[in-house]
Amino acid sequence: MTEGLVHNQEEFLNNISARLGRERKQQVVKPVWKHRPQWEILKDAAPEELAAQFKKNSLEKTTAVIETTAAGLAETVRGAISQYGGGRVVTTKDARFGDYGLEPVLVESEAHVWNAELGEENIDIAKRAAVGVFFSDISLAESGTVVQFNGKDIARSVSLLPLAYLAIVPQSTIVPRMTQATHQIQQSVEAGQELSTCINFISGPSNSADIEMNIVIGVHGPVEALHVIVTDR
Repeated sequence: MTEGLVHNQEEFLNNISARLGRERKQQVVKPVWKHRPQWEILKDAAPEELAAQFKKNSLEKTTAVIETTAAGLAETVRGAISQYGGGRVVTTKDARFGDYGLEPVLVESEAHVWNAELGEENIDIAKRAAVGVFFSDISLAESGTVVQFNGKDIARSVSLLPLAYLAIVPQSTIVPRMTQATHQIQQSVEAGQELSTCINFISGPSNSADIEMNIVIGVHGPVEALHVIVTDR
């Protein structure tokens, strides 16, 4: 059998259809719902209101929040890195660090910028890092969630493996809820844009209540999290 080829697909699917006693569907038609309450939540909220909701719901999950302007962002990030221990910083390889004037801060902190050519070495560095810094691609007001479109340069290890993560949240990325986020993703697919290999929805520090309903933070991810909202971007 040739590797990577699908064999006997039609026969297999026809057999399942026959066993179920129904005709095979050749295409999926999206249903039209009479009621769509998912679109009503915060639908008329102004950007400032969405940012306020995002902040409130982040704080409720023990995620720290700082609001700043683009002009004050570098100093804010510099202070946050110092708060988390100074060095041992890892970041994604992202042009936005240059666009937002953050490259000098990364140089000062001797941050490791993710380099796909280094392979597993990046992961080892992220494991030892005190803080991982990345940009939120979409941010959900309803749950205080940041969304990371992952790829070879925007690695999920940066948000998952360090002791803390610092997510830079441009206010323009904040939408009401997951409804709008998934709609954006669907629109990009329909426009023929390349879909990220992985899309992470990150809602604060790692926590689990699996053991006797006691919440334990840091079981399988960062112990602390910080969302830096950039109010004028």
